[in-house]
Amino acid sequence: MSASPVTARLLDLTRLFSRAGRVLTGVDRVELAYLNALVAEQTPSFGLLRTPLGFLLLDKAGMRGFGDQIEGRVRWGKASRLSRIFGRLDPVQQRALTDLRGLAIARSPRTGLPRLLRKHLPENFAYLNVGHSNLNDRVIHAVKQVAGGQVTVMVHDTIPLDFPQHQTAETRARFQRMLKKVRAHGDLVLYNSRATRERAEQHMGAWGCLPNAIVAHLGVDIAAPAPGDLPRGLPPGKPYFVTVGTIEPRKNHALLLDIWERLAKQMPPQDVPHLVLCGSRGWLNQDLFLRIDRSAMLGAQLHEVAGLSDGAIAALLQGAAGALYPSVAEGFGLPPVEAAAMGVPVICADLPVYREILQDIPVYASVKDSYLWQRSIMALAGNTQRQAGRAAANGETRFKAPTWEAHFNRVLKVT
Repeated sequence: MSASPVTARLLDLTRLFSRAGRVLTGVDRVELAYLNALVAEQTPSFGLLRTPLGFLLLDKAGMRGFGDQIEGRVRWGKASRLSRIFGRLDPVQQRALTDLRGLAIARSPRTGLPRLLRKHLPENFAYLNVGHSNLNDRVIHAVKQVAGGQVTVMVHDTIPLDFPQHQTAETRARFQRMLKKVRAHGDLVLYNSRATRERAEQHMGAWGCLPNAIVAHLGVDIAAPAPGDLPRGLPPGKPYFVTVGTIEPRKNHALLLDIWERLAKQMPPQDVPHLVLCGSRGWLNQDLFLRIDRSAMLGAQLHEVAGLSDGAIAALLQGAAGALYPSVAEGFGLPPVEAAAMGVPVICADLPVYREILQDIPVYASVKDSYLWQRSIMALAGNTQRQAGRAAANGETRFKAPTWEAHFNRVLKVT
C-alpha cells in the first residue's frame, strides 16, 4: 500500500467508451460502478479515455455526463465530421467520441500523455484500471512519471490461463502479458474474490514477487423488473428456467442442451419445461450454435435471446422456476448472485467462487453429472406451489448479496 495519502484518483474509462450503445456486461458494469462511486467521493477524481484521436481527460462533471449517457439518461449527440472519418467506430461510438471531446477538460496525442498527466494530476495520485482496457506500457510509464503516481488494477479472473482450451491463442497471450504487467508495475491489485486471488497469485508467483493486494467482493444491483422490455413470446409458458451469460464454451450451455434433448425424448412436449438462454453468441462455439439452430425445440421449449436490458432479465428471473449456471470457470459470477438476491432458486456448478459468495444458497451439482442436474431441474419444475421471485418481493430471501457500499468502503481506504 502507498505510504502517502492518495490526493486524486484517475479512473480509466476506455472500456466503457468501447461499449457505448451496447448492453453492458459484467466487467463493464464494474467500471460504471467505479465511475459513479468516484464522482460521489470528496477526493478529486478524473477519467482517462484512449480514443482513435488520442487521450481525453474528464473531470467529475465530465465523468458524470459520460455516465448519464452510458446509462441512457441523456442521449448521445450528433457525430462530428472528425469522428465520422474513423470507419472502425460504429455510429454510436462516433457520437460518443464527439460528445466526450466536448466534455473533456484536456486532450493529447498518445505521445503527449505524460505531459497531460503532469499538468493536470497532483503528486501521489492513483490510477485505477478495473476494465483491463488501455493497460499498456505507455499508460503505466506516464503514471509513474508523476511523483508518487500509483497503479491499481482489478483482476477479475485468470480463466485464459486456467482454461486455455476455451480461449484463442491471441487471447491467452494478451492476458498473460497483462498479468505480467500487473505483477511488475502494480502498486495494488484488487481481487473480486479469494478464489481469484489464489489463482492469480499462483501464476504471478512464478514470475517474481507479488504486489500488494486486497479482496473486495463486487456489489450487486438488482434492476427493477421491466416486463415491457421483453420481446414477444417471453416470458414463455411455465415452468421455465433461465441462464444468463455470453454463449461461450466455459459457460457450458452444452450441458443444458443435453438435458433438454433428453427430456424431449422422455416426456410429451407439453410437459417439457422451457429453457431461456439470455446472452450474445461468443467464440469457439460453432458446434453448439449449430445444435441450437437445428433444434426442434427452438421457439417451442428452447428460447435464445440477446441484448435484453437489465430490467427485462429481472422480469424473466422474477417468474422463473430456477436459474441455471453450469459454468466450468468463473472469477465472480454476477448472474447467479443476482438471481439468488431476487430469491430465485439457483442450480450451479460446484465452483470455489460460488461457495465463497453464495455459500449454502444454491443447489450445487457437478458438471460431470448431467442426471443430477436433470433431477434437480425437474424437482424445481414440479414445485408448483412456489411462485418464483415471491421471497424477494416480500423481503424474505435468506441471501444477502454483497453491496457496492461495502466494496468501496474497503477499496477507497487503501487507494
